Amino acid sequence: MDDRSGIDLSTLQGSVGYRLRRAQIAAFTLFTQFMSEFDIRPTQFAILTVIRDNPGLSQSQISDALGLKRANLVPLLDGLEGRDLLVRSPSPADRRSYCLHLTDHGQVRMREIQARHDAYEQELTASLGPAGRGALLALLDGFQFAGGDGDGEG
Repeated sequence: MDDRSGIDLSTLQGSVGYRLRRAQIAAFTLFTQFMSEFDIRPTQFAILTVIRDNPGLSQSQISDALGLKRANLVPLLDGLEGRDLLVRSPSPADRRSYCLHLTDHGQVRMREIQARHDAYEQELTASLGPAGRGALLALLDGFQFAGGDGDGEG
């Protein structure tokens, strides 16, 4: 029973999927609060982080790595490029493909965003402690995720 409303949620409380979704909502809400000054959503952060840590990847490589539909990635990249955070340059190996890099402005912003993200992670997992955080990550690693099916939201 949910003490706040008197509604019986016991069946849902025993559902891994339901509890994961509730945790995701809480994590995304906190992320949005921490990143509001940067106007960055979780998927945008993931894209910028992968580009920062792997300069020169193609759009296909990014979508595959993050499990995003390619059709959803393009508008996200357009938006980040329009904000001068990244640039696409023609691939020297394949003229049909583009290499992705952070701009100088993107590099500076990512240092600020990363510092804020570190604070977010600390707040998000504070009640777990270091051992609990590690245990949670290990449990999440047990899930098998299908690639290329992400919706690009979040």
